[in-house]
Amino acid sequence: MSASLSSRKTQAALRTSARISAQSLLVLLMAWVALWILGRTWSVIWPLVIALLLTTLTWPVARFLRRHGWHPALAASTVTVGFLLVAAGIIVLIAVPVASQSGQLVTGVIDGIQQVREWASGPPLNIGDDQVTQAFDTGIQRVQDSVGSIITVTLTGVGTVVNGVVTTVLALFLMFFFLKDGPRFLPWLTRQLPGRLAVDIPIVTSRGWDTLGAFVRSQAFVGLLDAVFIGVGLWIVGVPLVLPLAVLTFVTAFIPIVGALFAGFVAVLIALVSNGPTDALIVLGIIVAVQQLEGNVFQPMIQSRGLGLHAAVVLLAVTLGGGLAGIVGSLLAVPVAALIAVVWNYIREQLSDPAPPEEVVPDTDPDPSDPASPQAA
Repeated sequence: MSASLSSRKTQAALRTSARISAQSLLVLLMAWVALWILGRTWSVIWPLVIALLLTTLTWPVARFLRRHGWHPALAASTVTVGFLLVAAGIIVLIAVPVASQSGQLVTGVIDGIQQVREWASGPPLNIGDDQVTQAFDTGIQRVQDSVGSIITVTLTGVGTVVNGVVTTVLALFLMFFFLKDGPRFLPWLTRQLPGRLAVDIPIVTSRGWDTLGAFVRSQAFVGLLDAVFIGVGLWIVGVPLVLPLAVLTFVTAFIPIVGALFAGFVAVLIALVSNGPTDALIVLGIIVAVQQLEGNVFQPMIQSRGLGLHAAVVLLAVTLGGGLAGIVGSLLAVPVAALIAVVWNYIREQLSDPAPPEEVVPDTDPDPSDPASPQAA
């Protein structure tokens, strides 16, 4: 005997599905509107993002000075001027030599891909399909564009990629005010928001700030270690363009997983073109060893580096960010994904039912050693 469908339950299920679909479409529409507004105001949002990233990097120094009796304005001014001096020193000592060798770096990468292509077309692979050839050509163009973008970011500063010197100056001014008045922001925000928002928004903002600061500082530290170790290894092997490759390694460290693969790929190609396959294999071994050292030593030492994101989520975020905004999107993809995870985790905490209190089971077996026990008596 076959069971017949209940008309009432079917209609209820359809109404529920329609309501959920309408709500989902509304959420997607609001997300699209938010992205549209973000795109229209990008000239203001971009320096704000840069200022926040720089503030998370320099805040520990400003906090140290404030705790030792420095006035907030004096501490912020000192840190800002010190940051400018360090940035100027980096430009003079590193960026200028990198600029003179950036063309050789791009040419070496393209020549290396061409050699790999010729090797793949011969025995034992004998790959001669036109689609594979087209894929190699596309890969050459993308690598050339990516290397050029990364070199541009390294040489001119992230701010000048979008709005030039005006964006950089605005970001530095915002950084100064964030360093000076940052601790007063959350109390001020609490007073401005009504009702429940006065509790939720400051908590989410504080957690997001901690997550963003941990990511920027730890990635900068680990990227510096990777750049130093890989740079020394390349220098020992005798690979040219050591300084540009080390700078490239540091910059791409801010793109987890994908950045390390890209920088290692470029270094191996340069070694292949300049020194031959033997040194290319040695360079590959050095890079693998440094990456293992990073994953098994550096990362456990810097526990805050973990953002609570699965590797697949990181890859998808970097791919989506790169597709939407190029190298800038790739750099910002993981911090944005981490901030979204912070918001989601807080919402899930608020929507979850509280855990039931644990029942304390009385001990029915008397302890003979207890003076109040009947057995002890």
